[in-house]
Amino acid sequence: MSWKEFQVGSVPLPVYISLSLVVMAAAYWQQLPVNMLGGFAVILTLGWLLGTIGGSIPGLKNFGGPAILSLLVPSVLVFFNLVNENVLESADILMKQANFLYFYIACLVAGSILGMNRKMLIQGLFRMIIPMILGMVCAMAVGTLVGVLLGRDWKETLFFIVTPVLAGGIGEGILPLSIGYSAITGISSEQLVAQLIPATIIGNFFAILCTALLSRLGEKRPELSGQGQLVKINKGDDLSDILEDKSGPLDVKKMGAGVLTACTLFITGGLLQKLTGFPGPVLMILLAAALKYINVIPQETQNGSKQLYKFISGNFTFPLMAGLGLLYIPLKDVVATLSIQYFIIVISVVFTVVSVGFFVARFLNMHPVEAAIISSCQSGMGGTGDVAILSTADRMNLMPFAQVATRLGGAITVITMTAILRMIF
Repeated sequence: MSWKEFQVGSVPLPVYISLSLVVMAAAYWQQLPVNMLGGFAVILTLGWLLGTIGGSIPGLKNFGGPAILSLLVPSVLVFFNLVNENVLESADILMKQANFLYFYIACLVAGSILGMNRKMLIQGLFRMIIPMILGMVCAMAVGTLVGVLLGRDWKETLFFIVTPVLAGGIGEGILPLSIGYSAITGISSEQLVAQLIPATIIGNFFAILCTALLSRLGEKRPELSGQGQLVKINKGDDLSDILEDKSGPLDVKKMGAGVLTACTLFITGGLLQKLTGFPGPVLMILLAAALKYINVIPQETQNGSKQLYKFISGNFTFPLMAGLGLLYIPLKDVVATLSIQYFIIVISVVFTVVSVGFFVARFLNMHPVEAAIISSCQSGMGGTGDVAILSTADRMNLMPFAQVATRLGGAITVITMTAILRMIF
C-alpha cells in the first residue's frame, strides 16, 4: 500500500494532512470557532490520528492501543499545558455543553438493541444481573481486605477507594456520592470529589487493560469467546437468524429516522427518571428492549437505527475518546494520590469484578470473555469508560449490557454505600 492510499480515520493520508494543517493553524493562532464546528474539528483530527497510530504499533494494537492512546495522550498534553484555551473551549462546547457523549451512547444503545436478535437481547439483560451483583459484593470485600492487609484503615479503603471504582463514573457516580458523603460528614463536596476521582480514573485504566487481555485470550482460546455475542447459542437455535445483519443497504433517510428514534428513547428515559427515580439511561435501555421484544417499531426504523450505530461507532469512537481525554481525565488528581498501596487496592477491585464475571458466565450459559468484559465496565468511568473498554475489545455491540452494568450497578453502589456510611457515621 502506497502512502497516498494509507488512511487516517476515514480519509486518505494526504487529505488528512491538508485538513489537519488548517485546524492546527487555527488552533495555534487561537482562531478556532468556539462552537460545535470547532469541537468536531479538534476531536476528529486528534482522535483519528491517535486511533490510527495505536492500531499500527505492533503489540500495542492487540492490547487496546487505539483506545489507550486516544484517551491518554490528550490528557497528558493537558497535564503539561501543551493545549491552549481555544482548543479546550471548542472541545468543551461539543463535549460538555452539547453533551456529545450522551448522543453517542443513545445512538449506540438504540442501534445495538433494535438491531439485535430479540431472544439474545432479553436473555443477556436478565442473566448479567447475577454476575453484576455478585461481582460488586466480592470486589468490595476483597478490596477492603487488601487495604487492611496493606495497613490502611478499612473505612477509608471501603468508602474512598473501593466504592468510587464501582460508582459508575464521575457524573452519575462520584458527584452524587460526594454530595451524599458531604451531607453525612460535613466535608465540602468539592473536596470529596477531588478525593474520590483518582480511584475512578485508575480503575478505568486497569479495566481497559483487563479488557485488552481478555480480547487477546478470546483470540487464542476461541471456545471462551462468543466473538461479540454474550449469550451462548444452543444447538437447536437457527444460527443464521441470530447472527445475520438485516439492516440492509445504506439508506441515509433511514439513518435520519434512527437519529430521531435514539433521541426520543433518551428523552423518554429522562421523563421516566422523574417519575421513578431510576437512572434515565438504564430506563432507556429497558424501554428499547421492551419495544424490541414486542416488535412494535417498524423494521425500516430498526434498520435505520442499526445503520446509524455503524456510522457513529465507525467514525466517532476514537475522536470521542480524544475529547474525553482533553476534558474528563484530570491526571493532576491521579498523580497527587499515586502510591503502590493505592494501585494494589484498585487493581484488586477491578480484577475481582472481572474474575467473577468470567467464572460465573459458564453457569449462566454466557461466553466467559464477553461476560468478563461487561463486568469490567462496572469499574469504568460511566459512559466514558464503557466506550473505552468496549472499543478496546472491538465489541461496541455490547453497549446496552455495559450501560446496565455501569448505570444500574453504579446507582446501587452509590445508594447502598451512602446508607451504610450514614449508619456508621
